[in-house]
Amino acid sequence: MNRYRNDPQAIRALVRPDEIHRDAYLDPELFDLEMEQLWRHTWIYVGHDSQVPNTGDFYTTHLAREPVIMLRGGDGLVRVLPNRCAHKGTRLVSAVHGKCLGGMLRCPYHGWTYRLDGRLRTVPLKSGYDGTAFEGSNAAQGLREVSSVNYRGFVFARLASDGPDFKEYFGESLTSIDNMVERSPEGRLEVAGGVLRYMHDCNWKLFVDNLNDAMHPMVAHESSAGTAKRTWEAAGSDAPAPMVIEQFVPFVNGYEFFEKMGVKVYANGHSYTGVNFSIHSKYSDVGDYEQRMIAAYGEERARRILGEARHNTVYYPSLTIKGVIQAIRVARPLAVDRTLIESWTFRLAGAPDELLARTTTYSRLINAPTSMVGHDDLHCYRAIQEGLAAGGNEWVSLHRNHSPSEAAGIAGTFGATNEVPMRGQFRAWAEFMTRGMRGG
Repeated sequence: MNRYRNDPQAIRALVRPDEIHRDAYLDPELFDLEMEQLWRHTWIYVGHDSQVPNTGDFYTTHLAREPVIMLRGGDGLVRVLPNRCAHKGTRLVSAVHGKCLGGMLRCPYHGWTYRLDGRLRTVPLKSGYDGTAFEGSNAAQGLREVSSVNYRGFVFARLASDGPDFKEYFGESLTSIDNMVERSPEGRLEVAGGVLRYMHDCNWKLFVDNLNDAMHPMVAHESSAGTAKRTWEAAGSDAPAPMVIEQFVPFVNGYEFFEKMGVKVYANGHSYTGVNFSIHSKYSDVGDYEQRMIAAYGEERARRILGEARHNTVYYPSLTIKGVIQAIRVARPLAVDRTLIESWTFRLAGAPDELLARTTTYSRLINAPTSMVGHDDLHCYRAIQEGLAAGGNEWVSLHRNHSPSEAAGIAGTFGATNEVPMRGQFRAWAEFMTRGMRGG
C-alpha cells in the first residue's frame, strides 16, 4: 500500500510524546523501511575482534538483512566487507566462521579472488575483458569496505555512506563497554565458546523495549524466579545460596527496588539501568578475582570499576550488554514478527575461571533457548504481538512518569520504573526513519 514510504509526516505521526501507534510493531512496510533507514544509517554491532584473532580469520553475519564478513587482514586490522562477489553477487563465504585459505577470498562460482582488504586480486581469463568498460565498472573495484569502528574489541558497522559519526552516535553510553573491558585485569575480553541463538516470533522492538522495562520482572518472572526463590526458602538451609539462586532471586524484587535502581538515558535511543545498584550487585566474591584487579589497577580504581553494577545497557538498535556478568545479546531482525536473538558470553582475560563459570551459568539460566527467565519474556512478546493485531485501542501507552519537559531533551537520570527509555528509543526511531526523506 506504500502508506509510509514517501510520507515522513505519516511516520512521525506514529510517535506521540507518550504513545506509540501499533503499526510500528505490525506493519511489514515499516519493517522494510526500518532496514533501509534506521538499520543502514546507524551503527550496528557486527561481532567481537576476538572471534577473528589471526590473519585471514573471518566471521559472517547479516546487518539489515545484508550478508557481511568480518575478517582480520594481514595488517592486523579487522574490517567488515560485503559477503557477495562483485561479479554476480554470489555469497563468497557460506561458513559462519573459518579461515581464508591462501590469504584471499575466492568466489565459489567463477573463481574471482579478493585480497583480505577487499581489493580485486585475480579474474580468470581476464583478457576477455580487454577493450571493454570493465576497468571503470563497480565490479573492478572489488569489495567496497563497509564503514566500521573497532571500539575496545567491539566491532560496529554502518552500511550507509552517510549517517552520524560513531562517537557522536553513542556518546557517553560507551562507558558501559569501557567498564566491561576494564573488569579484566588485563583490559581484554575474549568470546568464550559459541553462541546461543533462539528465534523470537515477535517484532524486534518488543525485545529492545523490554530490556530496560523495570515494571515487568516481578510479574513476568514470578513463575520462574519466584518458584526458585520459594523452593530455596522452603529448604530452610543455612548454607550460602548457590549461584543459581543468587542469579534467579533478584528478578522478583519489589517495585521499590527497581525504582531505586535508576536508569540513565542518552540521546539516540541508548540507556542503561543500574545507576545505583542492580540485580547483579550482591553476587558473592569469586576466587581471588578482586585481588587480581587490585594488583592490576590499584585499590581505588579497582573498587571503582567493580563498584559499577549496570544491568542492561542498550546500544540502540542492535546490542545490549551486561558488563557485570560479561554477557551480551544481539538482535538480528528477520521479518516484522521474527527476530533472531544471539546470546554471547565473554571471558575476562586474567580473571579466575570461576568467573567464566558464573557467566555461562547466567547465560544458560536467563538468556538461552533452554532458559526459564528468557521464556517468560518471550511468552509476553508473542502475546503483545498477537494482542496488538486484535481490534480495540490502536495506541501503546508510554505515559508512565512522562513529563512535558522531555520535549526539550530526553537525556538524564530517572527512577528505573519510568518508561522514558522506551520514549527515547521511539524518538530516535522517528528521527532515523524520516532522515533524508523529502519533508523529513
